[in-house]
Order: sequence, then C-alpha cells, then structure tokens
Amino acid sequence: MAGAAGKGDHRSRRQVALVALMVAALLAGLPVTAWLDLTSLSEQLLRRQADEIGRIIDDMRNFYANDVIARVVQSHVAVPTSDYKNVENGIPIPATLSIELGRRISQRDADAKYRFASDYPFPGRDQPLDDFERGAITTLRADPSKPVVEVSGTIFDRTIRVAGPVKMGQACVSCHNSDPRSPKKDWKVGDVRGIQEITISQPIAANIFSFKYSMAYFAIASAIGLLFIRLQHRQAIAVRRANNELTEANDFLAGISMKIAKYLPPQIYKSIFSGQRDAAIATERKKLTIFFSDIVDFTATTERLQPEDLTALLNEYFTEMSTIALRHGATIDKFIGDAMLVFFGDPETKGAAEDARACLIMAVEMQHRLAELNAQWRSKGIEKPFQARMGINTGYCNVGNFGSDDRMDYTIIGAEANLAARLQSIAGPGQVVLSYETFALVRDVVRAYPLPPITMKGISREVVPYRVDGLVGEVIQRANVISGQGQGVELFLDLDVIDEGSVARTRRLLEDALAALKSREGPRPA
Repeated sequence: MAGAAGKGDHRSRRQVALVALMVAALLAGLPVTAWLDLTSLSEQLLRRQADEIGRIIDDMRNFYANDVIARVVQSHVAVPTSDYKNVENGIPIPATLSIELGRRISQRDADAKYRFASDYPFPGRDQPLDDFERGAITTLRADPSKPVVEVSGTIFDRTIRVAGPVKMGQACVSCHNSDPRSPKKDWKVGDVRGIQEITISQPIAANIFSFKYSMAYFAIASAIGLLFIRLQHRQAIAVRRANNELTEANDFLAGISMKIAKYLPPQIYKSIFSGQRDAAIATERKKLTIFFSDIVDFTATTERLQPEDLTALLNEYFTEMSTIALRHGATIDKFIGDAMLVFFGDPETKGAAEDARACLIMAVEMQHRLAELNAQWRSKGIEKPFQARMGINTGYCNVGNFGSDDRMDYTIIGAEANLAARLQSIAGPGQVVLSYETFALVRDVVRAYPLPPITMKGISREVVPYRVDGLVGEVIQRANVISGQGQGVELFLDLDVIDEGSVARTRRLLEDALAALKSREGPRPA
C-alpha cells in the first residue's frame, strides 16, 4: 500500500512540475511573440516611411525640374548649375537640390538619412558608393520598377535602406548632355542616372511603449501565471502531505485490523470490514453443528512441564488445530484454557448435513494430526504429550453478538452447545463422540457404535452418544479390520479396538454365528 501511495505521489509531483513548466513556457513565449510581432511591425512601418519620403522627394524634384528650372531657363533670369554658389544668378539644378536636401535631412535627424548618389557624378561631387548602392544602381537600371531594400540590425533595433531610381527627364537630359562638366553626354529620357537612398534607423524599444495596454496585459497575465504556479506548488505540497498522512493512517489501520483479526473468526472479520455485518448486539436462532475439545489430564501435564515449555506446546497445539478448522470452514468461537469451541453453520453454511460432515472430517483430521505431533513431541523429550477428547452435536442455538454496547462477543448460547461439551467429557483419550442428531446426518461416511445413553440438565430427552471408530473409507483400508455386508448380515470387526476382555465374548459370538450358518446348510453329500 505504501509503495502504491509513493508511486502516486511521485506521479502527482511530475504532473505538477509539467504543468508549471508549460505555464512558464507560455508566459515566456508571450513577450517573445510580442517582440517578434513588434520587430515585423517596425520593419513594415520603416519601409512605408521610407517609401513615403522617397515619393515626396521625387515629387518635389520633379516639380522643381519641370516648374522651376524650366521657367528659369525660358526667362533667362537665372542660371541653373551644379556650381550655383560660384556662379552669378546661379540656382541649383535638380540633382544638386537633391544632394543638398539629403545633406540637410541627414544633419537634422540621425535616424532618417537621404542620399542622392550616382556613378556618374559631376566634378567635385565624388561620392564613394558602398556595395549596396552599387548593387542597387545595377539592379534598378535592369528593372527600375521595384525599389531595392536592405534590412539590417539586431533584435533591439532595425535599419532599413530603400534605394529608388532617379530617372532622367527632358530638362535633365538637355542639361547633362550640354554641360561641359558632365561625365556622360548621351543621356536619354527615362535613363537611370543614379539612386536616391533613404535610410531609416529606429530602436525597437522606442515603439514598445506604444503597446502599453498590451504590456499591462502581459504583466497581469504573467503575474497570474506565476501565482498559479505558486498555488499549484503549494497544492502539490499539501496533496503530498495529505497522501503521506493517508498512507500512514492506512498502514496504521491495516496493522490494527490485522491485530484485531487475530481476536475474531476470519468469517466475522471479513463480514464486518466488508460492511455485510454490523457491530451491534443482535442474535438469531440457527441450526449449528458444535464441536468441543479438551486435553486429557491437562492439569497433570502442567505439573510436569515448565511454564515456558507448556506455553509453547499449547500454542503449537492450538495453531495446528485452528489451521485444520479454518481449512474446513469452521468458525472458531473461543479457546477456554486448554479447551476449544468451534461451530459450523454461521455466518456461512452449506446446509446442516454438509456442515455436520465437515465437522466430523475436521475432528478425525485433528486426531490424526495430534498423533503426529505427539511423535514429534516425544522425540523432543516430552514424556506424555497431549491427548484430546472431542464431542460433536447438532442442534439449534442462539448465535450472534452478546454483551454490552461497549463490549460484545460473537458466540453461541444454548443447551445444544452444552451437550457438545458433555459428549466431549465422556469420550476417551483420542476419541470423538457424536450425538445421535449428528450421527444421523453423517452415518453414510462414518463407522460408529452407540454408547450407553446419558441424561443432561436442560435436555429432557435421553441422549444416545456414538463413539466414532473412523471414516468409512479409512476404516476399511486398515489391515486389522474385517468388514463385509450382505443380505441379512453386516460384519465389522476391528482387532485394534477389541480389548482382552472382549476377545472371548467376540469369539463365542462368532462361533455361535458359524454354527447357526452350518445348521442352515444341512448335511453334506457323501
């Protein structure tokens, strides 16, 4: 039982640990998931922001080239040039405007940068290109319909670079192809002269406070989860403590019940603990077969043995007799000194005849076993071991719980029980004596002969005892037994039982019987 409880406790601890681990994993996964979502959202926001800035600059540059530079050229008011600072009435051309605009944007906001770059710069505008920019120019000249995007950074920040194509318009083509400082003079409308690059950097943590409600929810959920884990842990400890206490209580009750079982017949013990029988004062009248045994000259035996030896001998005797009784289904009522009271028919019965037959066979087996024990005890130096007298009677008795509300005893009461004790008293050493009621139920399996009738106080009838000579099959198999049956004759002669005083009388009876048989035969033919 303790082993099963220990396995259950270990299984409970594993389940609690598994639940705690799952909850902790879920709680840990919430911020990770939120951070990943925030990273993806940041990339999307940065890309849209870069695209929007790029479109704004494109629109502004186109407006400047078409609506400003074109009008200035037509009016001859100013001179569009890349070196507008050194030329009188000079104004920046669109490319120069883009470069200057990018410089100012980059200076104002370190997180957002704009750069106009080309692999064909005017003199004095040498702009070193990195790998991304060179690759973007090549890619956009091949397919200017899609911007080139590069995303970099760590889990804590993101940087996005978006490169869009700078296409040559009509005004730009005229200017670049006619300008003596232009490194390329064969531009066509729609050619990709260079790129405009927008770089935006932003730490992810900068946006996390935009999710303050989600963060509050995660914090509350985490607190609840941790509280749940704590409660589960405390509950597991409480359950484990309760299991340990329950195991101890069960072990204690099991030990107590095993001890109590030694004071009760097994049938009664099982019926009480299974709930079939209540521990209350109650009796009923039943037909029982009662067995009573007593040790011959027990007082004299106690004088020859030391108390320790006598106790060991008596305990061994009762143990052997009880084992036989329980094997045959008997209910052991009590031990009275050296006497033993046993009955059949309650709380379990197989019928009056079967109960009587089981009791008889039990008594015969007890006598055989006692003979074997005597041989063992003599070999141990005990001069006169035990010899037992046994009496068996069948009749109605009151059986059940007798006593008070505080203490009761399961036993039988009635004159039939007293008769079993009286039959035991008239039996000889090693003998079993039956009442006629019992003999009538077992006469087909026993060889017995009647003894002189006896009277007993409390029983109005005259009782005829029957001394058991043995079971039918057992007696016939003995070497010194002569047995036979026929029409008008029934012979049973046990040479081991006949004493010296009966030998002559038995011989005369046999001779008279033989003479009578010869007279019936008539004279033999000559």
